[in-house]
Formats: sequence, C-alpha cells, structure tokens
Amino acid sequence: MPDPITPVLTKRWLSPESWRIETYEQLEGYTAARKALAATPEQLVAVVKDSGLRGRGGAGFPAGVKWSFMPPNEDKPHYLVINADEGEPGTCKDIPLMMADPHSLIEGCIIASYAMRSHHCFIYVRGEALHCIRRLNAATREAYRKGYLGKNIFGTGYDLELTVHAGAGAYICGEETALLDSLEGRRGQPRLKPPFPAAAGLYAAPTTVNNVETIASAPYIVNAGSAWFREMGREKSPGPKIYSISGHVEKPGQYECPLGTTLRELLELAGGMKDGIPLKFWTPGGSSTPMFTAEHLDTPLDFEGAAEAGSMLGTTAVQVFNETVSVPWAVMKWTQFYEHESCGKCTPCREGTYWLTQILERMVEGHGTAEDIDTLLDVCDNILGRSFCALGDGAVSPITSGIKYFRDEFLALCRQQQGSATAHELVGAQA
Repeated sequence: MPDPITPVLTKRWLSPESWRIETYEQLEGYTAARKALAATPEQLVAVVKDSGLRGRGGAGFPAGVKWSFMPPNEDKPHYLVINADEGEPGTCKDIPLMMADPHSLIEGCIIASYAMRSHHCFIYVRGEALHCIRRLNAATREAYRKGYLGKNIFGTGYDLELTVHAGAGAYICGEETALLDSLEGRRGQPRLKPPFPAAAGLYAAPTTVNNVETIASAPYIVNAGSAWFREMGREKSPGPKIYSISGHVEKPGQYECPLGTTLRELLELAGGMKDGIPLKFWTPGGSSTPMFTAEHLDTPLDFEGAAEAGSMLGTTAVQVFNETVSVPWAVMKWTQFYEHESCGKCTPCREGTYWLTQILERMVEGHGTAEDIDTLLDVCDNILGRSFCALGDGAVSPITSGIKYFRDEFLALCRQQQGSATAHELVGAQA
C-alpha cells in the first residue's frame, strides 16, 4: 500500500509556475497522451474500466463504462463535455486543479476524446470563475502552439478542437443535461431522459459529460496502469480523491487522500477543530448530501461507505461545523440557496423549496410550531423522487437529516415560541 498522502492529482500544484506547459512537460506532461494515441480507442476504454475509476462529480458512475456507451460508428460527430461548473456549496476541488495544473485536464481531454472518437471537446466552466477561465484559455493556447491540439496531434492523424466555455452562473447547470442546454445557448434546464446524452446529447449527437477530476485522472492511469490505480482507495472505490475541507477546522483547504479516508483522518491533516471547540455536524459531499454527526467520524468516505452510513459521497465537499452552530439556522440557509437556484421547470421543486424556506424562516425567527416539523417532512416527502432532476432530492437532504439527528433543536424553537405565547396570555389575563 503506498503512502496514503503521496500526491497524485496534486503533485504539481506547488511547483513554480505549475500552470505553464514547460513545467508540465518537465514533470511527465503529455507523455500519457502520446502513449494513448499509439493505442486503439477500445484499449483505452478497457484500461479505464479495469482501473475502476468512478465519476468524481458526485454520482460515482464507472467512467470506463460511461465511455463505452459512445457508439463505435461516427455517423454523427461525437462530443466530450467537461463539467467544470462546480456550484455545489462547499465544493472547491476542480477550480484549484484547473488553476494549478490546467494541462493535466487538457491532456485528459485528449485521451478521453480519442477513446470516444470525439474530435471536439468543450470545457464548461462556471462563469464567476474568471481567473480559472483565463488560465484555461492560456493553457489551451499553449497546447495549440505546441501542436498538442488541433490537426494531426503528435503526427498520428488524430484531430481535436478544444473550446473553453464560460457558463452564465446557475447552479442547475451542474446537472449534465441542463449544462448541455446552456452550452447550446438556451436557458439551463434539465432534459427528460431517455434519450441519454450518449445517444442524443450536445446538438443531438452522441455526448459524454465527465467531471474535471475524473478526466484529470486519465493521464495517470494510462502512464502507470490500472493495477497501480487500484492500489489506492478501496476495492469498489479505487484511486485518490481531492477532499475539500471547509468550516471550523484550523487549516481548511484541499487534501488529496485515497478514497475511503475517514473524517477523523482528514481532521488530523487539517489541524483539528478550530479553537478546540468540538464537532457537532458535517457534510460528506456538500449541502445536497445528508449530514453526519460526530458519531460518523470513522465512516469510510468512499461511495459505498458513505451510502451505508445513510448519506452520499457527493463531491467530497466536507463542511465541518462545531457546537456553536444552530442546525435549524444552517438548514435554513441551505434551503434558501436551493429555492433561489431552482430552475422552476417542475412543480415539486419550484413550489416545494419555496414553502420549505417559508417554514424554516418562520421557525428560526421563533414563530414556529411543533406541527411545522411534520409539515417540513411531508413537503420533503412530496419532493423526494418526484422532481425533474436531482436538485429537489438534494434540497430535502439537509432538512430530513437535520431533523433525524437534531429534532430537539427544531422542537426547542417551537417551545420557545409557545413559551412566549403563554407569557403573553398571562399578561393579558392579569390586565
């Protein structure tokens, strides 16, 4: 077993001017692309399948299987689209990767595009991340000047165009079909599936949408092999992962560890809880994943471990909260975000998030009732599994898990309100 903190994806981040193509080439840059283009697309898909690489954007779908869905014929153009929208609260892994090491993503795009017989790749970046867009554009220009993009790459006869696209700033565009609509110039709203993108995606042509971290892992797998990749992580969730740790820790930031690392280990890397105030609750993969408590410190943070404990790995956006934070207040702030970001296409999400926000705001202001808790859970039940995309499911996760673990805090708000009402009644009676 290799050293659990030996960097793979982040190994170039601290190199001087790590974003330059000269630095990248000094550190094995573009060797994997040359090796990949000497193989066949089928061989590359097989290597990625054997590695067990799973999508790093949240769903954890096997990347090699996803690549294999692309049709072998080229009756229509094939497209590879990189989801670099990264709008999930607490998530901050893709933007640092693109800032510090953009050429690892570009090399991964070459490898994945070739494997799926695509000749045009798009990187869809969240529009607010201007610094990231500029750096990606600069790296793309460097790659074109070197002949690593464009016509006849490495003299192999393979052509690839790469376009960096700035999104218009909407959380819903992190959903792959809404992203495709936005990329086509329309309002970002999820599409009905089927058809799936592999059959009819961008411009109604076969398309694969992958996360930045997923594609940036491809060069390492091609160079070192699938067996090496499987030495890290766990059997069903192999490989390294960038964990974004924020909140009440001494050293928030990005920490690369094998999949299956626990929060106890991550807290040790992050210097422990800030000011020594004990942990109260945390999210394993952003606000759309059900929260955990201090009882889950040793839960393996991989796709199976998180699910078995009642949550999801998500984007590994670990948000840590100490005992000073009110759970109903935190849940209210997250729900306000989901209400604001709902695209409005489906009634359960559009109306449900609105009413959830109204109830939570009233409770936090001290005007709630015990019945409000049952109403919250009832509304959540009518959203879960009934919304057009996963935004609705994500919106109810903080509420249902918050009530599950901290029902007393919600009840305390109601008792406080009832106590005030009783006091007012007594004053009125005395008058």
